[in-house]
Amino acid sequence: MEFLVTLGKTITGNYYINVAVVTWFLAQLLKTVLTYVVQGKIVWERMVGAGGMPSSHSALVCSLTVAIARGMGFASPEFAIAFVVAGVVMYDAMGVRRAAGEQAKVLNKLVFGFRASIEESESTEDDETLEKLPDKSLKEFLGHTPLEVLGGALLGILVAMVMPAR
Repeated sequence: MEFLVTLGKTITGNYYINVAVVTWFLAQLLKTVLTYVVQGKIVWERMVGAGGMPSSHSALVCSLTVAIARGMGFASPEFAIAFVVAGVVMYDAMGVRRAAGEQAKVLNKLVFGFRASIEESESTEDDETLEKLPDKSLKEFLGHTPLEVLGGALLGILVAMVMPAR
């Protein structure tokens, strides 16, 4: 707890940015730790990557929204803007970005299944097609489940409530 207070006062001198940055970092750290617990290995991409539990996007916007409410009040225009942006970000994380991740899973299965079937065939006619297929799979961790968004939102609220306002 004392660590958060000290960190919050020293990062930039701006309470609102500090709350958001600290929350984002904690969300990414938690995501990395949870991935380690589940997979048994450290996946460093989780420190900067999208997707997973908790949603760092949701954590960041919720912490900023709560910080603005604490510092400027619920009636302030800044709170209204932060609240609306938080809603859009969380909706997007569960909707568009999650759908894009699901589509990436399907496309990866199709492309690499097709690639495997071409590689098994001995036809030289398929060599041209094989060269046109991508070697790299699409990124599948893009969006979040409602539970991951909720986890991020709760983390953001908690951090913003723990870090002292100004």
